[in-house]
Amino acid sequence: MLQGIVMKSTGSWYDIRLEDGRHINGRVGGKLRLDDLKTTNPIAVGDKVIVESDVNNDFVIREVVPRINYVVRQSPRKKHNLHLIASNVDQAVVIVTMVEPNLKQGFIDRFLMMTEPYNIPVIIVFNKADLYDEEHLIYYNYLHTLYTSIGYEVYITSMVTGQNIDLLKVKLMGKTTLIAGQSGVGKSSLLNALEPDLDLRTGELSEYSGKGQHTTTFAEMHELSFGGFIIDTPGIKALAFNNLEVMDVAHNFREFFILSADCKFSDCSHRNEPKCAVKEALEKGEISELRYGNYLSIIQEIENQNYWEVHNEV
Repeated sequence: MLQGIVMKSTGSWYDIRLEDGRHINGRVGGKLRLDDLKTTNPIAVGDKVIVESDVNNDFVIREVVPRINYVVRQSPRKKHNLHLIASNVDQAVVIVTMVEPNLKQGFIDRFLMMTEPYNIPVIIVFNKADLYDEEHLIYYNYLHTLYTSIGYEVYITSMVTGQNIDLLKVKLMGKTTLIAGQSGVGKSSLLNALEPDLDLRTGELSEYSGKGQHTTTFAEMHELSFGGFIIDTPGIKALAFNNLEVMDVAHNFREFFILSADCKFSDCSHRNEPKCAVKEALEKGEISELRYGNYLSIIQEIENQNYWEVHNEV
């Protein structure tokens, strides 16, 4: 028996890095003992696995070592199933930009909904700083203050000028980091600037749509020459949470959860309930209207989907 870590999945075969540094291809053999997750994929990049060779000298994955944590999203195809993105990560970096393409601030809060339940630290990186005008910088400073005030690290970067590239490199050093972002934000270019030997494929914005072109097909782990690993993920178009309940969302907007201890009702959804500490803080300007609006948007989507399912059962 050998132990290794899954570096890449391309369907039924997995690229596995053994403890001695060798890479092998392995496949799943028989039934695996897994975490009690209803997922569309049994193994994720970052999983530690036990493998052995079979009678054909193929390597077979016999066991997945219990995960320290994992990042999941709602399956694009089966809304009640989850898709494992990665496991056993020390931190996550979400890359966004103010321009080319324009920032969708709600995406940040939706990404945090994937990591917050598993207590995964997140660094928010605003890339392409060389393209920002004065208005962009004012908005960046506002968001920097907003997210740092609730405990997230926020940095501004540019691969053109080199701004904060070395600082980000220090943040990645010696850790396993999930890297994510919407298409077109310059994720692959930024990673190439951090680690030139990666030589990741990059794409330009579509002239027709102004949206990024996908350049990463499968999640893949890369070893960094300066220590640590990154897990590069495909560009994310959108994040939905129909697999969650309203209170799951309420508990994972961290500043709302802290305030909820002072709400009159323990199951307060922070909308129309009396003596809601979150609504009171909102009226006083103590929490962000942006964050609150994104919170309402997510729970409304969940409730609408649940209503549609109940009233369309055959």
